[in-house]
This record gives sequence, C-alpha cells and structure tokens, in this order.
Amino acid sequence: MTVVQRDERIETIKEIVCDILEIEEEEVSETSLFKEKHGADSLRAIEILAALEKEFGTVINQSELPRMVNLAGVYEVVAESAGW
Repeated sequence: MTVVQRDERIETIKEIVCDILEIEEEEVSETSLFKEKHGADSLRAIEILAALEKEFGTVINQSELPRMVNLAGVYEVVAESAGW
C-alpha cells in the first residue's frame, strides 16, 4: 500500500467520522479522542462502525470499538478487517 492510498483512506474515514459526529474536519486530528474531545457516545460509535463497514465492504466486530477512540485507532481496525 502506498502513502497516497493510506492518506485517501484516512481522509474517507475522517469524512465519515465528522459527518456522524457533526463536527468540522478541521476539528479532528489522527490522535484527538472522539469521546473526550468531540462528545461521541456509544451509539455514535456504532454508527461510525456501520458506516465504515458499508464504505469499505468489510465486517468489523463490535469488540473492536474500544480501540476506535481516534482516527489512528479507527484506521488500524479498518485496515485489519479489510486486509490492507
């Protein structure tokens, strides 16, 4: 995988997260915490998970939710599930 592919995937993940959390993309960094900084709750986390599954055509186990606390964590989980 190239750096460009990773950046494009991170950008797609960021768009999904920002849309669901109803925040501006500028407000989110790879390490900003969704719950603490952006007020995400468990329902929003499940919405994010479902949207990512649909976007990337993969299945993500809900047991991975504790790792999905920021963009970096979400990317890792999606990458593992999608086999990147």
